Amino acid sequence: MKICVIGLGYIGLPTAILLSEKNEVVGVDVKKDVVDKINDKIMPFKEPGLDRLLEQSGITASTTPRPADAFIICVPTPFDKEVRMADLKFVRSAVESIVPHLRKGNIVILESTVSPGACINVLEPILEKSGLKAGEDYYLAHCPERAIPGNTLHEMAYNDRIIGGIDDASTQLARKIYATFVKGNIYTTDITTAEFVKLMENTYRDVNIALANELAILAEEAKINIWEAISLANHHPRVNILKPGPGVGGHCIAVDPWFLTEATNRCRIINTAREINDSMPAYVLSKVKVMTENIRRPKITVFGVAYKGNVDDARETPALKFIKLAESEGFFVSTYDPLVSRFEMPLSSMEDAVRGTDCIVIISDHDLFKELDFGHLLDNSRHRNVLDTRNVVKSDGTFNLVKLGCSENAHPVYVPPKKPVSMAKVS
Repeated sequence: MKICVIGLGYIGLPTAILLSEKNEVVGVDVKKDVVDKINDKIMPFKEPGLDRLLEQSGITASTTPRPADAFIICVPTPFDKEVRMADLKFVRSAVESIVPHLRKGNIVILESTVSPGACINVLEPILEKSGLKAGEDYYLAHCPERAIPGNTLHEMAYNDRIIGGIDDASTQLARKIYATFVKGNIYTTDITTAEFVKLMENTYRDVNIALANELAILAEEAKINIWEAISLANHHPRVNILKPGPGVGGHCIAVDPWFLTEATNRCRIINTAREINDSMPAYVLSKVKVMTENIRRPKITVFGVAYKGNVDDARETPALKFIKLAESEGFFVSTYDPLVSRFEMPLSSMEDAVRGTDCIVIISDHDLFKELDFGHLLDNSRHRNVLDTRNVVKSDGTFNLVKLGCSENAHPVYVPPKKPVSMAKVS
């Protein structure tokens, strides 16, 4: 089967590569540098195991679609923050680029996350410009992605998938295509239910994280350790509280709940969860203010701008809001991330970021941070403070450690720096 995959990002490229094992696949992306790299067998982003599969694959890349039996759309769906709705401009553009190539018997499959009804109300009218009718001349289906950066290949192959078609024939044809590489179960439904289910999954996680964040704030007031409390609560057979943190980021959890609620005013729990998670960067900053309240012109160092640990993806990261809030409050902020190479704020080396700092703030839970000797690292700081929002740091008593969700009276006694750094050396 000839398959054209449109959008060669974190989801589209792995999908194209996996499909190419048993199909003839061309990948399409509007970015010429991405297309050139793929044709040269060079990965445009980091993802474990994908570089080897790309080298072995027969995939070719192009900036424009080509005739095919199946068109799979994997373009981003940004969040329009002004109106709190899905911005479907990339989806619309991708669908319009298919129209000249659509032939009778083709199938169009949308993987991009969209609000319920988008396939019928947005995609179908555009595709009908070809003169063909969905369900009669061509097939239309939605198969939302279920994968996470850092473990994409395994999850794409072994996670269960949901496929919904505009009719049963569309559903079964899409199922046949994904069965060429999906080893998990494939469940079928109608096209709008498939759209809804994807949003439900990430909304569930967002609400659960909001609960964990609110419990963390309450735990501080109750002078207990939220990390221990959650661990104990999760021994209950019907309880699974997620981890608190500095906020929610990424291309799904921070965005998808808004897609679900954009056409209604009856979503109190979902809206409240979004407000709690979006407020966490400000809450983290309030704790930094307490730790640096007697310091003139404090410098803080952000460790990790990725939206989660062990990935190079900074989309919708809570670190960005935290940094902007801190700078607006007069803090000088330096940032360090061992994995992220592209970020809208300047990134420094670890040594430069820490030099002369008054407080290190852990935002991303990279494994590297768990292995660092913060006592030694802070020898070049001005004050030896660490605010850990991810529960990754252990104190040896040589620095002041404050953890999100823990009462300060549980922390080790603060020991003054062995080698204080003068402000003359900071600049």
